[in-house]
Amino acid sequence: MSLNRPKPLEDEPSVKVKFILEDPHPLGQEEKEVEVKVRLGDSILGAALDAGIGIEHACGGVTACSTCHVYINKGEDCISEADDDELDRVEEAPGLQDNSRLSCQCVVEQDGDIEVQVPAWNRNAVKEHPH
Repeated sequence: MSLNRPKPLEDEPSVKVKFILEDPHPLGQEEKEVEVKVRLGDSILGAALDAGIGIEHACGGVTACSTCHVYINKGEDCISEADDDELDRVEEAPGLQDNSRLSCQCVVEQDGDIEVQVPAWNRNAVKEHPH
């Protein structure tokens, strides 16, 4: 799965996804709420990265870690269901809840209200930033 795609075009079907960022600054954002247009078939992680929201993804989005763990507050029926690999991996994530998902595995499948909460601890504290 490619994490970098072109931005949605005006004539393509797209879905609005609202990201709720508990701590926006380490994720490269100023605001706590960011709304983006997402193409059908895109992952939540890919959409976040395309919008400049720096959700951690140590494995590159291949279900080999749980660093891209998020909470799906709304719109769970609009995204792909979690498979066994994701369920096994997300159990390792801190702050596990009923609505926990790996953002790399959440694929937008249909239109609807989607709200994704990015926990404050979702960041790589050792990642280097330009000075």
